[in-house]
Amino acid sequence: MTSLKHMALVLLAALPTMLWAQRDTVVPTTYNFVTRGTKPLYLDVYRPAQPRADSACVVYVFGGGFVAGSRDNHFARSACQSLAAQGFVAVAIDYRLALAKGVSPDSMRLRYASPIFQNAIEVATEDCAAAVAYLWQNADKLGIARNRIVLTGASAGAIAVLQLDYLRANRSTGATWTEAVHELPTDFVPAAVVPYAGAVFAIGGKPRYATPPAPTCFFHGTIDRIVNYNKMRASLHTCMYGPKKLAKIYNRNGYNYWFFRYTDHGHEINAVLPNTIQEFTAFVDAALAGRIMQFDAQCHDTAIKTDEWSHKTVFDLYR
Repeated sequence: MTSLKHMALVLLAALPTMLWAQRDTVVPTTYNFVTRGTKPLYLDVYRPAQPRADSACVVYVFGGGFVAGSRDNHFARSACQSLAAQGFVAVAIDYRLALAKGVSPDSMRLRYASPIFQNAIEVATEDCAAAVAYLWQNADKLGIARNRIVLTGASAGAIAVLQLDYLRANRSTGATWTEAVHELPTDFVPAAVVPYAGAVFAIGGKPRYATPPAPTCFFHGTIDRIVNYNKMRASLHTCMYGPKKLAKIYNRNGYNYWFFRYTDHGHEINAVLPNTIQEFTAFVDAALAGRIMQFDAQCHDTAIKTDEWSHKTVFDLYR
């Protein structure tokens, strides 16, 4: 196992914002993957002009605090166009926004926040599971390999994909929360999970994995206080564990992970997939090759600028 601790990276050649020009080069095809009550949920499939030989697929889950966002907003389109340019079949999915109604600063106080967040994460995770099941069932028609499905997302979407893999890894324990992934195919294991500003919501203590998580590549700002870099307690018995805590668990257990820690950056890192497409692709290639690695780097990327989200907190988000 290779472990590179806290390497200083100066990523001067990261893909610039020219990638925005690629956002309309691939026209996606839309499919209804599940209907919840009377609400149909859709996914957009971006088929690359020059697909990878391994037919790898990347599922992208949008962010927005479980309040807002869509599978076809400009962030999702830019991410999927960038992925398609690398030869991936990119899939942007819908999920239900459980916090879209009735959220207020008062409801986000700690004594109320835990069940509200748990429900929102569970609903999003359940819909992600349904999207994966649809792709699994229609893999031949869509031209994707079932054992090469990668999960990625931004902010709330990053939480959803991390939570999906966490629950998948623990469904053998019979825990109540694993019902959220009951639609996942029994044999499904993500080829990789790549969260941009994500975390795991855990009940009753630190996250524990009954079976190993999928190879995971964390992208996170070290001063992020919306999806906390370290952890944020939601109640006496629940906590959101950010990548600083998760990486310690992965490292201690020998799980396969890379970690790009963006020094002095906050929540703006949730939107940098197009700028980090080379790092993304390198990690997925290593994971698909079966390489067991641990890579941990302090990053300074001149192509990524701080913005209004750099110093905001989760309470600012819901005001």
